[in-house]
Amino acid sequence: MDDGLFRLPPVAVAPGAVHLPGHLDPAAQRELLAACRRWARPPAGLRTVRMPGGGEMSARQVGLGWHWYPYGYSRTAVDGDGSPVKPFPDWLGKWARRVLEEAYGRAPSGAHGATPYDLPYDLALVNFYDDRARMGMHRDRDEESDAPVVSFSLGDTCVFRFGNAGGRGRPWTDVELRSGDAFVFGGPARWAYHGVPRTRSGTAPPALGLRGRVSVTVRQR
Repeated sequence: MDDGLFRLPPVAVAPGAVHLPGHLDPAAQRELLAACRRWARPPAGLRTVRMPGGGEMSARQVGLGWHWYPYGYSRTAVDGDGSPVKPFPDWLGKWARRVLEEAYGRAPSGAHGATPYDLPYDLALVNFYDDRARMGMHRDRDEESDAPVVSFSLGDTCVFRFGNAGGRGRPWTDVELRSGDAFVFGGPARWAYHGVPRTRSGTAPPALGLRGRVSVTVRQR
């Protein structure tokens, strides 16, 4: 991920929202996928999220550091097997802070504020999308912190729809997130609605050995 020689530059999608194509090189993608496969195993492993109205999310999920359930967080898989949540790894927080540096530019030494690169990220949500999985337009509003959200994509390409803070409708921008891409939204974009209307089956890099798509979103509780 440190060799940007052949990578496309970051693309500003909206104020505070930045797409970083090819941020993770193939080796980093394999490392992250191997970790995701470990995290998906029980206890407190990958599960289907059931909404209060009785519906189910089509993307399956596992939490690190904190367990998300509609619409809150806990330290145990309260809507799963009840086990303690798996710990959030420090290295994943470092990866997220590296994305902030690349997306927003380096902050002066000791500076804090709009780009606080010493953010103590403490949770991640790992979502697995099969061919039929989607994610409706929603806001990440269950965190107490307004720290930027950082996501990493693995596997199949998806259409990531990034909207606005005013509602689920237009205007929005559709961005193709490919395996290895990162995306960050903070500042004025932190509360924007976003979703995944579709994935493109069979587009994952063959060498990765993944059918479907995995997203890892890193946040501060």
